[in-house]
Amino acid sequence: MPKHIVRLTLLIVAGVVLAYAAKQFFTDDSFYLYGHYRGKSVADIAADKPKFNIPKSCEQCHAAQYAEWSGSVHNNPDAGKVVKCEVCHGAASDRDIKSPYVNASTGKDHPNGLKMTIPAETAKLCTLCHEKMPGRPVQQRQIVVATHAGTQQCSACHNSHTPRTFKVAAAAEPKGDAAAGKTIAAGCAGCHGEAGVGGNVPGPGLAGQKAGYLADSLKAYKTGGRADPLMTALVKDFADADIDNMAAYFADSKCRSARNGDKKAVAAGQTVAARCAACHGARGISGQPAWPNLAGLSRDYLVNALKSYKTGGRKNGMMEGIAKDLSDADSASVASYYSYASCR
Repeated sequence: MPKHIVRLTLLIVAGVVLAYAAKQFFTDDSFYLYGHYRGKSVADIAADKPKFNIPKSCEQCHAAQYAEWSGSVHNNPDAGKVVKCEVCHGAASDRDIKSPYVNASTGKDHPNGLKMTIPAETAKLCTLCHEKMPGRPVQQRQIVVATHAGTQQCSACHNSHTPRTFKVAAAAEPKGDAAAGKTIAAGCAGCHGEAGVGGNVPGPGLAGQKAGYLADSLKAYKTGGRADPLMTALVKDFADADIDNMAAYFADSKCRSARNGDKKAVAAGQTVAARCAACHGARGISGQPAWPNLAGLSRDYLVNALKSYKTGGRKNGMMEGIAKDLSDADSASVASYYSYASCR
């Protein structure tokens, strides 16, 4: 037999032997013990620490948050909407602090020495499901991020555990006497117009405003929650009943739109006003008792108010976030839009 045939045959045999040896060496002894997989893998998987726990495991320490979540739209199996705790807070197993959502099979468990992640960038997290985009089911609440609240975080307004609940407490409807409030409110005409209708006066129109909002605002001046030397001096001697009566009177009064803006800026202002609609209504009439109507208010008053939020003179986390993203031109145009909007 030719030498090259012998050598080739020996080479093939050596390759087969080497392949067989490698198979024996690298194949686990339990392979194919119970089927076409490694039999001992079941025990290994069972010994691995769990990476996720059920929301019920959070209840013992976080009963209030669990109660909010369990009754919210985020826990609605019938509608196919279940957002569990670890979707937002990360898995309850140890992980690299630089990569909080990367699971690890060993290490500490929560709550034994391990803090869960509290998302700071809620706008990026919530919009994974709620950013408006083609093809997304209309049954799922969707927003246009740029016009909904600018760069503001979702958590500034929404309770993260029950997102349909706003953080701003609903203003209680005061049980005031409008007739009694009329007498007290006479002293407000100099700044707010006769019967609170506004007009060519320095203050905002109050006629037709929400009674709960008015009462809460006046009481805030009294307690220091709002700062204005003139208003604080005026209301400091008022009883809560007097404030409720004034609020009832102004709420019952017929409003009149200021109509003192720049008509040429109204169209541009309507576009800017889309950012305000979530709280103040599509046309400036708020659906929330805790937030004011903007429709019909004086252009100058609104411009000054936005400027004050922007510079920190007025304190409100949500409004500060909205105002800082508005240019002076935007503020002027949106104020003009609302001044011409119907307040009724």
